[in-house]
Amino acid sequence: MKVKMLSRNPDSYVRETKLDLQRGHKAVLVRIWNLTKRKCIRMIQAHEGFVRGICTRFCGTSFFTVGDDKTVKQWKMDGPSYGEEEEPLHTILGKVILDMRTNTICWNPMEAFIFTAANEDYNLYTFDMRALDTPVMIHMDHVSAVLDVDYSPTGKDFVSASFDKSIRIFPVDRSRSREVYHTKRMQHVICVKWTSDSKYIMCGSDEMNIRLWKANASEKLGVLTSREKAATDYNQRLKEKFQHHPHIKRISRHRHLPKSIYSQIQEQRIMKEARRRKELNRIKHSKPGSVQRVSEKKKRVVAVVK
Repeated sequence: MKVKMLSRNPDSYVRETKLDLQRGHKAVLVRIWNLTKRKCIRMIQAHEGFVRGICTRFCGTSFFTVGDDKTVKQWKMDGPSYGEEEEPLHTILGKVILDMRTNTICWNPMEAFIFTAANEDYNLYTFDMRALDTPVMIHMDHVSAVLDVDYSPTGKDFVSASFDKSIRIFPVDRSRSREVYHTKRMQHVICVKWTSDSKYIMCGSDEMNIRLWKANASEKLGVLTSREKAATDYNQRLKEKFQHHPHIKRISRHRHLPKSIYSQIQEQRIMKEARRRKELNRIKHSKPGSVQRVSEKKKRVVAVVK
């Protein structure tokens, strides 16, 4: 059958006696190979269904697998001793089930318990893993499925890629994006990454191009003189001071959008208002206390399994 993924033991570059390679078979088996002997030394029936991913731990003592049974398992690199059964070291602590499929997640590099999930329902959900029953924040603005997400090294912003042919930059504590990037030629955006210097964003799209964007669209690149730095800092302070003034706020938030995205935003706004009005009418014309209002955050979570 097809070989779907490979993962090499990082410890093997310095230890010739440990040249191990993991291979996930498109069945239910994980095979561990010794490269020098060209011999399969172990076979593990890891999951109930296809094995979809393998990743080796940086120290080389264990590796992780993910499968169609919707579980992630950690396994020892060394085989079990005589008389022991092949069992994973760890499995899931718990899981949260949302309305629609989650395409990918990304952990906040500065806050160990916070992660953001990119979902098919056009939204992104930031969760605290210690309390999965309610998302910390719902990030809305996309008009199609969100396919990828990545955090900035500072942990204060993240970027998302969507099927609506755009990428958006969100502050972690805001539900709306602060920036949107799009071009006429760019098609469905499949993946996105934030560079380690926190200045650029890279994205890959369906028309086989990789694009490089500035993390701050108005930031001047290159070496700045002392007067330019002073002027930039002064202008930034003015923006922060008057950011809540109606005219300043309108100018800073305004973005030109493609006609297709703009029309879908207007359509979704009408649909959302209709749902809100229907819910209020149901509460108004029902027996007091018989219909409870449920917050938007609670509506998105179907179940939490411990």
